[in-house]
Amino acid sequence: MSPESPLEEILPEATFAGMLRAQGLVFAQLTNVLVDLPAERWSKSYFYRLASEADALESFLDDFGAKYNRTFTLTRELVASTRWLSHAGISLRHFEGRFQSYGLDSSLSTEGSDELRASLAHCCGLLAEASRALLLRLRAEFDRAEVGWPSARLPEHQFAAGGSRQALPRNVDHDELQDENQRIAEIASKYIAACAMLGELGQRRIVDAGERRHKLSSVCREEQARVYEATVHNLQSAYDTYIKNTVIESRDPRLSRLRGHLSGALHLLEAVTFLTHFVERHDQGVRHEAADRVIAGLVDRAAVQDLILNHLLHWANHLMQQGRSMAEELLPTYITLQELQVQLPKNVRLHARPAALIVNIVAHHGTPVEMCVEAHRCNAGSILELLVAVGSHPEARSYVFRGDVHPLRDLALLFESGLGEDGLENLPAQLSYLRNN
Repeated sequence: MSPESPLEEILPEATFAGMLRAQGLVFAQLTNVLVDLPAERWSKSYFYRLASEADALESFLDDFGAKYNRTFTLTRELVASTRWLSHAGISLRHFEGRFQSYGLDSSLSTEGSDELRASLAHCCGLLAEASRALLLRLRAEFDRAEVGWPSARLPEHQFAAGGSRQALPRNVDHDELQDENQRIAEIASKYIAACAMLGELGQRRIVDAGERRHKLSSVCREEQARVYEATVHNLQSAYDTYIKNTVIESRDPRLSRLRGHLSGALHLLEAVTFLTHFVERHDQGVRHEAADRVIAGLVDRAAVQDLILNHLLHWANHLMQQGRSMAEELLPTYITLQELQVQLPKNVRLHARPAALIVNIVAHHGTPVEMCVEAHRCNAGSILELLVAVGSHPEARSYVFRGDVHPLRDLALLFESGLGEDGLENLPAQLSYLRNN
């Protein structure tokens, strides 16, 4: 590029229209198939191909700044909206296809199983109809902008089956534990914690649209939805990394059943994230006002919020809670419960800093530990509960911990080492993980 060349060259809209026609050819041919397809026939492969083509077309539009161009901003938002809806459709159709292999027919009552299947079909149907409305308007936008729309249809053999999304194990926070029992106990414990997190939403089905909107704004904004999804996703990833296809899994059918509940909830929460993002593009003023009005007229926002709260969140929480009893059964099976009595070293107090080390040890091992001081019992994994217990008995020098042998072993080392008051660098090598927290 010569020194005189501009950093950004203005492209005539007519020129871009020709480029868009070429780039969007397959997307248009796919649309010609989907708009004539009944909603119940929108399979995972159709949603998968639509999401892939929409993603590529949205990237192309973004590369040329279509979002900021009066002629093409609506085109860009229609494509983006289609992408989010189709990603939700992939997750739900995938769940439908794996329903039986997840063992949910045996875990749920016949009525519950039928109701969940009907809910999934309802959600997928609404997503297909909403996507159809977006695609038809997009076809009109191509014509309005003189892009042109081909009449050809994408051949059936070009529809990919829609493979699973692939990713490396989510194990950045996991140490290499050699004991399979310990790993199972950790997953069971974290499963119970995830149940408590979802239970705190106070999730209930709400008919009134205004009340439903208020509920979602308080418990399921996009950043919250991503936390729910990531929590369950990390649990499933840990299971697949350390337990799936092992001998111990083949010996205990409760393990694969628990994984089925995790997986079902995960697919539902994925769809929650996608649809919450779609809805909040309106709330946050991300779309151009005119484009937002068009999309609001094509896709009923209240209906999407009904899907999020009354179907997806409802069943994600239900599946997790239904599996909770299995997780509670697994804990005593795979942990070795012991009791540890320790004394505070001379001239050491159990204040906030050593209390935080206790909490970090419990968190590191991932299994519940109870601390008793006098008659006061508390969760040793909670800094708040720990400090309240200690503060209620400031003269106490003796503490009792109850839990699995692994965290208790490290707690014994911590007390023997003066609770780190001489510096974390002086802690034994077995506690080196505390230096990184």
